[in-house]
Amino acid sequence: MPPPERAPGLSRLDVDEALELLARGRLELVGRLVDASNATLYATVTAAGVEAACVYKPVAGERPLWDFPDGTLAAREVAAYRVSVATGWEIVPPTVMRDGPFGPGMCQLWIETDQTVDLVALARSDHPQLRRMAVFDAVVNNADRKGGHLLPTVDGHVFGVDHGVCFSPEDKLRTLLWRWRGQPLTADAIDVLSAVRSALDGGLRADLLELLTRREVTRTVARLDRLIAGRRYPMPSEEWPAVPWPPF
Repeated sequence: MPPPERAPGLSRLDVDEALELLARGRLELVGRLVDASNATLYATVTAAGVEAACVYKPVAGERPLWDFPDGTLAAREVAAYRVSVATGWEIVPPTVMRDGPFGPGMCQLWIETDQTVDLVALARSDHPQLRRMAVFDAVVNNADRKGGHLLPTVDGHVFGVDHGVCFSPEDKLRTLLWRWRGQPLTADAIDVLSAVRSALDGGLRADLLELLTRREVTRTVARLDRLIAGRRYPMPSEEWPAVPWPPF
């Protein structure tokens, strides 16, 4: 399923323009987002007179985790973007892997958010983009969907960010988005999951194998097959905390 010509929230740039700018533009650091656990740098990227704000997360600034291999979080962010593109739901902002002032890392378009939105109320709502995000998180096995990772825009779209702890081969789904647990998936969700599953027999699989291990990709296929066969939103596990901490 192809992405829309202009993703919600991108305003001046279409998706292809954003990806080219992120990959090829001159990256200049502005500051650091101090609330992030890993090095997360706010920057501008400029090319041919076009400038955009972005987030740059260098591999060198990743904090070691006991349950994910060192130096893999940036690649997981890019892999999540590739799956987002395959869904056509525009959940993850345009994201690339590139070199930067502190070495290779992921570079993601900065999304201006609607500051009037109450994130607590949003996370508890039946917003259609959150319904989709809950499905997406089940596919990528998101271990950390906090409320602060939701980016609502003034046009009503909701992006999701911070996907560095996705794609574990072990079941690790931790999220605030359990509102639809156990409910039937919509027909649209089944169609999208089937399209992503088909893509994983072709180009998407090759893309993910450049970013993840073969086992991680195989387990992603298995999660898709399980969702399509069950036709329901997943249930929280009784074997590990199903809600991230802190939740926001």
